[in-house]
Amino acid sequence: MVAHVPTVKLAPSGQEMPLVGFGLWKVNNDTCADTVYNAIKHGYRLFDGACDYGNEKEAGEGIRRAIKDGLVKREEIFLTSKLWNTFHAKEHVKTLCKKQLADYGLDYFDLFLIHFPISLQYVDPATAYPPGWSTPEGKTITVDVPIAETWKAMEELVKEGLVKNIGISNFQGSLILDLLRVAEIKPAVLQIEHHPYLTQEALVQLCKQHEIAVTAYSSFGPMSYMELDFESAQKCPPLLEHDIVKKIASAHSKTPAQVLLRWATQRGVAVIPKSNNPERLEQNLDCCSFELTEEEVRQISGLNQGVRFNNPADYLNPPIAIFA
Repeated sequence: MVAHVPTVKLAPSGQEMPLVGFGLWKVNNDTCADTVYNAIKHGYRLFDGACDYGNEKEAGEGIRRAIKDGLVKREEIFLTSKLWNTFHAKEHVKTLCKKQLADYGLDYFDLFLIHFPISLQYVDPATAYPPGWSTPEGKTITVDVPIAETWKAMEELVKEGLVKNIGISNFQGSLILDLLRVAEIKPAVLQIEHHPYLTQEALVQLCKQHEIAVTAYSSFGPMSYMELDFESAQKCPPLLEHDIVKKIASAHSKTPAQVLLRWATQRGVAVIPKSNNPERLEQNLDCCSFELTEEEVRQISGLNQGVRFNNPADYLNPPIAIFA
């Protein structure tokens, strides 16, 4: 039996977005198509991808195969992708969106996000794709493309039917407020790093005020970054092994992962975990089948340390301190 997944209604489109989805970051190319296909078989309908993940062709293959086999209809899938930093200029936004859709072999994205509020020097996809943070010469070079220019080009994608909703990722409050002043179409979603070590409660509340849905990435905290040898992740105790999380999981006969996901979804924040394990796939999708008490939510939120793992100021040279 497929788990029931609540949805959140996006503004201004009114489209429903599942609160639990499958994240495609670090899904290997050689297994991506089968991973996506199997996730659909297990009931996943929201998939979160990006140009920068380098696996959009394979993810699209998995989605199209599931549609062809009658597992799902295209309109039942909610597909998110993201505009990379090197394509912020108005003349590149539509071209890259169309390229990404062609890679998926699909006609539209349900949600298209600006991946970072960072504009980098353009890299021709024929030279390097995805281009990553650097030019082919290995330099990270910022350019003067304002977010307002990029956003206007994003709005054109909606008007042309290439995407149904547009949004932002890794933005902070003051930049969101500034964007709202110039936006004809409001951002539907903000995607942020969000876990008990980085609760960002004021930012989540700001989004609620302005009817912007929030999606969390890295819901398990340092786990995704330990394998990348991020020093900040190595120093933090794993959330899945934290005594408070384990105690709450035991009280509900659930896994620590389910508790961490429910901590977010119960507060209206969407989550996009990934797993290749069939049992964990089902457990993650079923994270909305129980309720945490107010005290349990408070205890988990109390783990907040303001620790951010995905910070370009830490891994770029020169640093780009967008969270300063």
